[in-house]
Amino acid sequence: MTDRVQGLVDDIRTIHDHLREEVVVATEREHVDQLSRVDREETEDTIYALDAVSEPRLLDLFGDLSRRHSFVMIAEGLRGGWMTFPSGTSEAEAEWRIIVDPIDGTRGVMYQKRSAWILTGVAPNLGAETSLQDIVCAVQTEIPLIKQHLSDQLWAIRGQGAYAERFNRLDDTSTSIRLRPSRAETIAHGFAMIARFFPGGRDELAAIDDEIVQSVLGSPAPGKAQCFEDQYLSTGGQLYELLAGHDRFVADLRPLLQPLLSRRGLPAALCCHPYDLCTALIASEAGAVVTDVSGQPLAARLNVDSDVAWAGYANEAIRRLVQPALQAALRRRGWLPDAQ
Repeated sequence: MTDRVQGLVDDIRTIHDHLREEVVVATEREHVDQLSRVDREETEDTIYALDAVSEPRLLDLFGDLSRRHSFVMIAEGLRGGWMTFPSGTSEAEAEWRIIVDPIDGTRGVMYQKRSAWILTGVAPNLGAETSLQDIVCAVQTEIPLIKQHLSDQLWAIRGQGAYAERFNRLDDTSTSIRLRPSRAETIAHGFAMIARFFPGGRDELAAIDDEIVQSVLGSPAPGKAQCFEDQYLSTGGQLYELLAGHDRFVADLRPLLQPLLSRRGLPAALCCHPYDLCTALIASEAGAVVTDVSGQPLAARLNVDSDVAWAGYANEAIRRLVQPALQAALRRRGWLPDAQ
C-alpha cells in the first residue's frame, strides 16, 4: 500500500506541475478583465473565466492517471460533483476517492494580488461516507503571480511527515525546503485571525476576533498592537501560512453565521467546502493542529457542497491557549453546544 500511495503522490505532483503552468500561462496571456469575467454560476460558487481555464486540462491529466489507478474524482464543475475514472468504472469498484480544487484562491490570483493553490487529497474509497479523516495523502502546489519566480509545492502521506520543494520558474529547477509551524506559545506579536472575507456578518466575526484576543492577551497598551491579521482569501493559502510558521491561529466560522444572516434577511454565506480543506493533512503532518470548531478532527464527507467551519493552530500550546476563548465566544452566541 505504501508504495502505491507514494506512486500516487508522485503522479499527482506531476499533474499539479502541468496545471500550474497552464494557469500561469493564462494569467500572462490574458488581461485581468478577461480572467475575472464570470463564466457561470454554480450552487457552490461563482466560476470565473480563470477557473474555466483549468477544467479541461484537469480531466485530461486525471484521465492519464486512470491508466494506473481507478478512482472517484470529486470536484466543482463535474455533473453531480463527481465522476469515475477510468470511464465506465462503477463508483463501488473504484479504489480511491480523489478530491480536487484546481484553483483555490481564484479571486486573488486573477487580480494578481496573491498566489492561489492547487489542492488534492486522496482517500481509500469507502463510499459516500468517505471523509476528510480518511485522506491518506495530499498535495498542494502554489500558483504564483506573474512577477513571482518561486513557487512552493508541498505533500504528505499520513504518518510519514510533510515535505516541500521550491520551484524556480526561471531555470526549471526545484530545491527541497523545510517548512515548520511556529513554536511560539502565545499569539502576542504574531498573526492570528478569524476569516471574514465577504460582506455580511463581518461585524460579528470581528467581534469574536476581538473577544478572543482580549481573553488571551488582555487589554492592549496605548498605541501598541497586540497581534496582527492577514485575510488570505484561500483556505489552502491559510493552511500554508500556518504550517510555514507565518500564522499562529486562524479560524473560519462562516457556516455558523447562517442563523444570524437569516435574521438580518441576508442570503446564506459562501463557505469553506471539503475540497478547500483536502490538504489539511499536510499541515497536521508538519506539526500544526487543524480541527473543527468543537476541537474534533475534521470529518466532513468528501463532496462539493458541505459547509465546513474549522480552526487551525500552529502548535498544541497555541491550541490550549486560544481554543477555550474561541469556544466560549461561540457558546455565548449559541453557535456551539454547551460543554458536556
